[in-house]
Amino acid sequence: MELDLKNKKVLVTGGSKGIGKGIAASFIQEGAIVGIVARSKEGLKRVKDNLKNVYTIKADLLYEKERKRAFKEFVDKFSVVDILVNNVGGSSGGKVEDTTMADFEKAMNLNYFSAVHFSKMAFSVMKENQSGSIVNISSIFGRESGGKPTYNNSKAALISFTKAFADEAIKEGIRVNSVAPGAILHPSGNWQKRLEDNPKKINEFVQREIPAGRFGTVEEVANVVTFLASDKASWVTGASVNVDGGQSKMNM
Repeated sequence: MELDLKNKKVLVTGGSKGIGKGIAASFIQEGAIVGIVARSKEGLKRVKDNLKNVYTIKADLLYEKERKRAFKEFVDKFSVVDILVNNVGGSSGGKVEDTTMADFEKAMNLNYFSAVHFSKMAFSVMKENQSGSIVNISSIFGRESGGKPTYNNSKAALISFTKAFADEAIKEGIRVNSVAPGAILHPSGNWQKRLEDNPKKINEFVQREIPAGRFGTVEEVANVVTFLASDKASWVTGASVNVDGGQSKMNM
């Protein structure tokens, strides 16, 4: 399927590795002009060497000032933002009683407030053209237990924000959706480390918890994101799409 993304201006946060890098690569393959934001200078250089045509911006998206600077740099360079992918994320802490409030605040700032902030900035540019697409990378654990509470809380908030903002943004011709990955295996991810530390336990988990019987790939997430961002998904807004091989335990 031709997605008609040639020369579309795409901004991806947290794009120097893993899912973010895969998303950037997918858009480039479709002919889009892609910029990525990340805090690691070395990571950005590796992506630049690997993807060639990507534009890189170094910024720590925990901080509002850095987000504003990164967004301004992209718009100054390309004039518009056709597609925004809020992918940056991370987690810290453990059980609720052992996790500091600073850990909760950090997760919300990075995973949730950065997405809200970039969405607001992108909206102000997109509405001038009465078109645009925003895709937020959430998680299946934004809707169920599993993993670290700091991460889950922020991803639940992101799913809720997506639905609320979608209703507002569509009035300006802008679609807002989220993609909720399950267990995705890639070299820089937590699942890779867990698999290396205890392959027997993790392989048992995969067979027990994932009906598809395997981990997902970065490319499988990126394919869904790219489609949702394109006009081929023009009737889709406010959705949260699981990409999880059946892993999530959703109630009917």
